[in-house]
Amino acid sequence: MYQVIYIEEAIADHPRTLSICERFPKATIVYCKHYGEIFNRKGQNFRLQKQKPALILANKYKNLVLDAPDGYGIGGHRNYYFSHMLNCPYDCRYCFLQGMYRSANYIIFVNYEDFQQSIIDTANQHPDETLWFFSGYDCDSLAYEPVTEFTKAFLPTFRQLPNAHLELRTKSVQIRTLLKSEPIDNCVVAYSFTPEVISQALEHGVPSVEKRIDAMVKLQQHGWKLGLRFDPMVYQEGFEQLYQQLFEQLFSRLSTDSIHSVSLGTLRTPKAFHQNMANLYPEEKLFAGRFEENRGMITYQKELEEQMTRFCYDQLMQYIPQSLFFACTPTEKL
Repeated sequence: MYQVIYIEEAIADHPRTLSICERFPKATIVYCKHYGEIFNRKGQNFRLQKQKPALILANKYKNLVLDAPDGYGIGGHRNYYFSHMLNCPYDCRYCFLQGMYRSANYIIFVNYEDFQQSIIDTANQHPDETLWFFSGYDCDSLAYEPVTEFTKAFLPTFRQLPNAHLELRTKSVQIRTLLKSEPIDNCVVAYSFTPEVISQALEHGVPSVEKRIDAMVKLQQHGWKLGLRFDPMVYQEGFEQLYQQLFEQLFSRLSTDSIHSVSLGTLRTPKAFHQNMANLYPEEKLFAGRFEENRGMITYQKELEEQMTRFCYDQLMQYIPQSLFFACTPTEKL
């Protein structure tokens, strides 16, 4: 799959490095001092690299656990995120990663043990509070599971931390590890959705809506708590019918008893990232939409944003109690 794997010299003999490399015996190995030499170099084209990204194996030394952005939470007292991987195998046109990074290459930080210790330390600092750790911020939590064995490594950590909760945010059907594991109360497998016609147009490489629902049904039957993430909502003419059909499709097969939380978020991107994305894909109709700048963020025009939010919220309230709903972005009370 990979022609080249870049490896930091310091972790060349790390067991996880060796294990990952065994999966790609035909790849050429190139050593470097620091992943930034490859990932951050100038003159890269994210769009071109996305067609055939390389793999970078590295060590993350600091900022292993970070405060989650405002509005990114589902009821915890404190919200954090951590990224064992940078970049995503999927190619969603609205994804901010393509506007933030110069490189489309994948980075896997192999020092899981340091992440785990940082999570443990953070949880122990707030023993009487509910903490949430989000793993799908800079990547998809499950899409690369066969290579990273991320959930296999991290679920045991959260089993021993009753006040620490893990969200696995994903669009992937790579759920084998979860189906082989005993569910834990402090983990939610949260699936992101847009209507199928929008997904086909903008979420390249992502499993179909139906395949994702199939995966959720299997997880539901196994006892895992599930999350539904409609973040971002993406506008298309006739969005009302599209989202109404999506909600009907989901809730006709998912039991409310298995759903931990449902969140709704509007499309928003830092201005500089939005411009980078538009430059990468000048032909993409998405970036010619009804946008405006608001406090350094590019969002849909306020009237349209409120219209979409109100409609989707009202529809969701036909299926779930208010207690399961969370707004992903700071908004006026619904």
